[in-house]
Amino acid sequence: MKILVTGSAGFIGSALTLKLLSLGKFVVGIDNHNKYYDPKLKEARVNRYINNKKYQHYKIDLTNKRKLEEVFNLIKPKIVINLAAQAGVQYSMKNPSAYIKSNIVGFSNILESCVKNKVNHLVYASTSSVYGANTKKPYSEHDSANHPLSIYSASKKSNELMAHAYSHIYNLPTTGLRFFTVYGPWGRPDMALFKFTKSILENKNINVFNYGKHTRDFTYIDDIVEGILKVLNFVPKSNKKWNSKKPDPATSIDPWRIFNIGNNNPVPLGDYIQAVENVLKKKAKINYLPLQVGDVPDTFADISDLTKFLNYKPKTKISSGVRKFVNWYTDYYNVKIKN
Repeated sequence: MKILVTGSAGFIGSALTLKLLSLGKFVVGIDNHNKYYDPKLKEARVNRYINNKKYQHYKIDLTNKRKLEEVFNLIKPKIVINLAAQAGVQYSMKNPSAYIKSNIVGFSNILESCVKNKVNHLVYASTSSVYGANTKKPYSEHDSANHPLSIYSASKKSNELMAHAYSHIYNLPTTGLRFFTVYGPWGRPDMALFKFTKSILENKNINVFNYGKHTRDFTYIDDIVEGILKVLNFVPKSNKKWNSKKPDPATSIDPWRIFNIGNNNPVPLGDYIQAVENVLKKKAKINYLPLQVGDVPDTFADISDLTKFLNYKPKTKISSGVRKFVNWYTDYYNVKIKN
């Protein structure tokens, strides 16, 4: 059985692909290798498994419906994991059209192809950012998330709604995963850990927004991948029970489901920075700034559903995860830590 992973040259997509291949699965990867950040990093990720006999790679954009349909028709995947997206909260303020094109038009093409090819299960990436202006903590899938604060989060909330409609109309099983601040080796250069490490090593100031009062539910990449693997076999089914007076935002009468995947342990941003300092044995030069538009002060994942149904238990502590990232960074960029 072939598994299709979109965004297979991305941070999460490449880690998942590597794991699936290690388990003996046949994986087909799709990625457009765009220039949102250095394409060389994306190519380096894929080079770890490009020669694996159980891997096929297609360099196409999800917005190219014709080419996407050709791949689907050729490989006939039974499981699709859609991780391809235009990411980043702040970039969505500068270039919103990129998010509409990639995250909405591209996702609609995925949905259409899944229906036409009778896919057994579509698992797709959402984000903790959909909780937006929610103030109740921890964030639960069973609470409404109707006040996104960025174009990025709005586009991902749209994905959840689009998936619901397709699940209802075509009986397509879909599961959306709200990721919480994923970090680790091979991560994205636009994310905090990458920026912090680079700036501290280069003796440059790091910008810390909200005057350092952020807390984040940082989730290590291996724990994210483990969560995705568990979800693959938890295919949502139609359920005749439905409370019309109080519908549940996380479930449906249709084969549709939403799960949080997080660490369930918010960490102050200052502690995160200190973890980097401890590994590098070097103090950060910090430039404190106000909260950015579109950002939220805190994130905190309620993962009780994943724990209850799938026995999900994130294992990686911040100190260990940050150390693994810094070790990867210094090795990948051939940087020597000067004590």
